[in-house]
Amino acid sequence: MVPGYFWPASKKARPPMSQTTSAPASTTTTTADLIRIASQVRRDIVRQVHGVQSGHPGGSLGCADFLTALYFKILRHTPEPWDMDGKVQDLFFLSNGHISPVFYSVLARSGYFPVKELATFRRINSRLQGHPTTHEGLPGVRMASGSLGQGLSVAIGAALAKKMNGDDRLVYTLHGDGELQEGQIWEAAMFAAGKKVDNLISTVDYNGRQIDGDVDDVLPLGDLKGKWLAFGWDVLETNGNDMDALLKTMDEAKSRTGKGKPVMVLMHTEMGQGVDFMMNSHAWHGIAPNDQQLKDALAQLEETLGDY
Repeated sequence: MVPGYFWPASKKARPPMSQTTSAPASTTTTTADLIRIASQVRRDIVRQVHGVQSGHPGGSLGCADFLTALYFKILRHTPEPWDMDGKVQDLFFLSNGHISPVFYSVLARSGYFPVKELATFRRINSRLQGHPTTHEGLPGVRMASGSLGQGLSVAIGAALAKKMNGDDRLVYTLHGDGELQEGQIWEAAMFAAGKKVDNLISTVDYNGRQIDGDVDDVLPLGDLKGKWLAFGWDVLETNGNDMDALLKTMDEAKSRTGKGKPVMVLMHTEMGQGVDFMMNSHAWHGIAPNDQQLKDALAQLEETLGDY
């Protein structure tokens, strides 16, 4: 078993993983397994942020289902040995890097580094900085994502490199809906469609909220699906907090790759999903819970894989 990895309780052992090629997307992990993992990931999120009284719990909680599904079911990837190039593997780029707590939790829980390292989140000399960085040498992180709007451009470059190398694996990205107010996103969107980057599946955390308020109040996105269609993308929509719907949509997204268009999945989510007092508001975008709030949050989230 990979150090720090917690396989769902319903499994006797972790499936074997090649040391030279990527592991296939899991065929044995059930929806129930994923829901259990996501619950633990949410516990990790609130504990990380509470531990240093700093971080972004809202969007992290909202994306816990997606990132759990991605790393435990969808991606063909090899946590060990870590390879920055990711040849013959699916790649993921987190563009909205402020939701690092959920990213770190999923990376640790899927075997990229010891789970106990989550306790170092945002501390001095930690590899787990507030925004993921490459110079820290943290396995699983392939780009620094502190500045919003850049992840799609990076992912397009990786996707084109895979095409040039004859690598048939896919590239995935995640973006915040507020991030789509960045102009570079739309330059990249135009390029991806124009150059037929059809081994790319991008996703948007479409929760309607950003740090200063509701997206519609800060800068409305209008007909978001229509915009991506107009830019030449194949577009799907799903409930990003419904595991069954999410898996079905991501399977459909994969089936649409290789057909001349990049694929966009708009995931309708709730900021703070899983913790009732963090939901239905932008207030918890970047605020840490106090001791009592942490206690209340953990009471709502089942401990399924063991706290770090």
